[in-house]
Parts: sequence; structure tokens; C-alpha cells
Amino acid sequence: MASKRKPASNARTRFTGAMTALVTPFKGDKVDYQALERLIEAQAAAGIDAVVPCGTTGEACTLSHAEHKEVVRFTVKAAAGRMKVLAGTGSNSTAEAIELSRDAAEAGADGVLQVSPYYNKPTQDGQYLHFRAVGEAAGLPIVLYSIPGRCGIEIAVPTLARLAELPFIVGLKEAGGSVDRVSSIIAAAPGLDVVSGDDSLTVPMMSVGALGVISVISNLLPGDVKRLVEAVRGNDWETARALHYRMLPIVRLLFIENNPGGIKAAMELAGLCSGELRMPMCPMQKENIAKMDKALADYGVKKAGR
Repeated sequence: MASKRKPASNARTRFTGAMTALVTPFKGDKVDYQALERLIEAQAAAGIDAVVPCGTTGEACTLSHAEHKEVVRFTVKAAAGRMKVLAGTGSNSTAEAIELSRDAAEAGADGVLQVSPYYNKPTQDGQYLHFRAVGEAAGLPIVLYSIPGRCGIEIAVPTLARLAELPFIVGLKEAGGSVDRVSSIIAAAPGLDVVSGDDSLTVPMMSVGALGVISVISNLLPGDVKRLVEAVRGNDWETARALHYRMLPIVRLLFIENNPGGIKAAMELAGLCSGELRMPMCPMQKENIAKMDKALADYGVKKAGR
């Protein structure tokens, strides 16, 4: 696929390819580290390029600071250098984002994922200053995360171009739902590695120059997500489209209610971990769980241990 994008420096850490936004398994309201280790092992076996603990899918908002730090540390240890660890350390408080990012650096993470500050809705200048302060304090590469549906704001294209000039800003997880916006970002900030933040848009976004995905469904189907990304990289569009449409019924059900309710339900149905969520998140409605059960059966997902 032709591209006018500038090659990244050899010294610049890159987060591209098939990456997984890890769920945080719970058991009796405690982090289930045995289930988390099994999940990370499955990601490594499938050749996933990076795992992302403590993001939206990992229910970071309801983890204590002690739990957050331990989940990142545990993930780094379990990954054991077989894949990168991009720790979710974002916050609407700059001081808290710095603290969590420094913890991630001490734990040995390869980089941090920084979401737009939510709820207080800073201006574009405020976002720029926030991300710059985190990067300068943390000493790790940053992948930005624009998800206006969660945050109420997006990182505007001119702001992304400005941020891309900072040496520690290396990428963007784009979850605004617009392929056209991806084109605009790549044109304005050609040195920024853009990846999809929506499983249903991985193929469309990669077709215009995105370099992978931070995926939710890869908690369940890491091998197929890896194959999809590699198919696009190899210009095997027939295989990529086939995988896209095969996974699409499950992907749609993952987000029929708010993430991570769908993926937690799917993981429990597949026997991979408990579907337990922390309030205010709650289990999927029974009719949606039934739809998910059928979609998994149609896909051929067998319950672990059977």
C-alpha cells in the first residue's frame, strides 16, 4: 500500500499491528491474576504485537491506584518481552496521569496510552499542555487516545499535528468513528502512527493508512485479529474482508451495551474468565447474552476445557 508517511526513527518506539485492550478479570471483586495470566499467555501465543492493560476495556476507572499499578506490573512480567506493554494511564487530572505514568515506567512498561481528559473538557490548548506535561514527566512514549463518545471532546487534527512534533508522542488510537478523519490526521501529522480504536473499522482505517488496531475482540479471538491485520499489511484484501465480516456479528454485540460488558460476557461464555464487572457497570441484559451465546456458537467458539 503506497504511503507518503515519514519513516519513524530507529530510536522511536512504535505501537502498531494487532494490539489487545485487555480486560481485567475479577473474582469476588478482586483482580483474578490467574485468569489474567492465562489471557496474556493466549495473546503471546497468537503473536499479538502489544497488550494494553488498564484502559477502558480494563475498567481502569474502578481500579484503585494500588490495583492499577499491580495490574501493569503483573502484565509486564507475564508478557516477558514477547510483546510490548502499552499501559493505560490517562486521567482528567494531569497530576494523576503523571503519577500513573511514572508508576508504569517503574514497572517496565514500553509506553503509555493517554486518553483525552474527560468530564472537565479542556480546550485544545489545555489538551496540548496536559499531554506535554505527562510526556515530559513520565519519560515514556505516549500513544494518544481520542474517543469523543466517552470524553465529550476530541483531539482536533491541528492539535494532533502540533503534538506530533513532540519526540515522546508516537501514536494515536483513533476511536471517533470516522475514516475521513484518519485521512486528515495522516495528511496533517505524517509521522504519527495512527491505529484504529474500533474493531469494526480496522480494515477501513487501515485501507487509508492506519497501521493496526487496539482491539477488544482480540481478548477472545487474538489469532483472527492478528491474521486480519497481517492480511491488510500483505495487501490480501480478500482474506481481510472475509475475517472482517466473519467477526462482525460478534463485534456488534460487544458494543450493543457499553464496553466492557459485551466482551466480559463473551469471555465468560467461552470459559476464559468471569464476566464480573465493577459497578456502575453491570451485566448485559439476558436477551443480549443469549444473542452473544448464539453468535459465539455460530463462529465456532468452544468453551475452554471442552
